[in-house]
Amino acid sequence: MSTGAIIAIAIGVVILVAVAAFLMRGRRRRRLEERRVEAGELRQEARRRELRADRESAIADEQEARARRELAAAQERSQTADKERRFAREHHERATALDPDASDDETRQDEPAEATRRR
Repeated sequence: MSTGAIIAIAIGVVILVAVAAFLMRGRRRRRLEERRVEAGELRQEARRRELRADRESAIADEQEARARRELAAAQERSQTADKERRFAREHHERATALDPDASDDETRQDEPAEATRRR
């Protein structure tokens, strides 16, 4: 083989290695860019889900507060009803005690009704 042929082969090999390195570098850049795009899409999806979770959490907090208010109102109504029953019973007992026409039978009839209501 002549010196010229050896030099041509060596130059060819160097050119092939340079082209291969250039192509590999381009492929690596494309792969990195694809990964960057995918990471950006994942971040956008994560942000959408985070906003949705925040919105759902706010709705749940609002429902919980509403339920607490309704429970407090129901408890207050129950206490008011208990007071009214107590006042009614006291007034009934007082009326029975004051009524000269009230008999012992009427008094006894009222007692089981009151006991039933308390249960």
